[in-house]
Amino acid sequence: MKRPSGRAADQLRSIRITRNYTKHAEGAVLVEFGDTKVVCTASVEAGVPRFLKGQGQGWLTAEYGMLPRATGSRNQREASRGKQGGRTLEIQRLIGRSLRAALDMSKLGENTLYIDCDVIQADGGTRTASITGAMVALVDALAVLKKRGALKGGNPLKQMVAAVSVGMYQGEAVLDLDYLEDSAAETDLNVVMTDAGGFIEVQGTAEGAPFQPEELNAMLALAQAGMQELFAVQQAALAD
Repeated sequence: MKRPSGRAADQLRSIRITRNYTKHAEGAVLVEFGDTKVVCTASVEAGVPRFLKGQGQGWLTAEYGMLPRATGSRNQREASRGKQGGRTLEIQRLIGRSLRAALDMSKLGENTLYIDCDVIQADGGTRTASITGAMVALVDALAVLKKRGALKGGNPLKQMVAAVSVGMYQGEAVLDLDYLEDSAAETDLNVVMTDAGGFIEVQGTAEGAPFQPEELNAMLALAQAGMQELFAVQQAALAD
């Protein structure tokens, strides 16, 4: 089996995280998984949704979008269609769930963190890139909250979170699928984990024949190994 990119089965694409990518948001990151590029911003607003008012805890919510020419042909803006598509809603809910798992909301105070992930170029793995990059933007936003004196209960950050795709391609488990692999994979899995080794979410779909338990174990093992590299990239970016 030869991957279209020439990478080894257990090899990530080139990963880059650039902080302070834009100047207005409390956290702003450009994350690159190979040719997939996503701008992730974390914005802070005082106050929480109505269902949380008076409880002394915060909230995090996420939105996701793809620019019209992020792909090979122009996609119509969802705003011009009047509603978001099912894929968009699914991905932004995944991003929100994943990043909320990184926080102790009781220490956030009555503040809301808005995570925006905008894909400017897509080549597979946009949701996993979004989660991995947005985590770094989130850490930067928490630092701003601390500097403002808005965190009265200590650091809300419990753990780091990252995500990566794995799949079965031509009968072999491979890590971090690009578009050519993703579009031809027999099985596609998205894995979200903490830096302590816990799983937050595993999304898996058999595109052809059902995958077997040993294939699932092989894919999860690849994801776990790749995740350690992603956490190292996050920490290196935050150390700059």
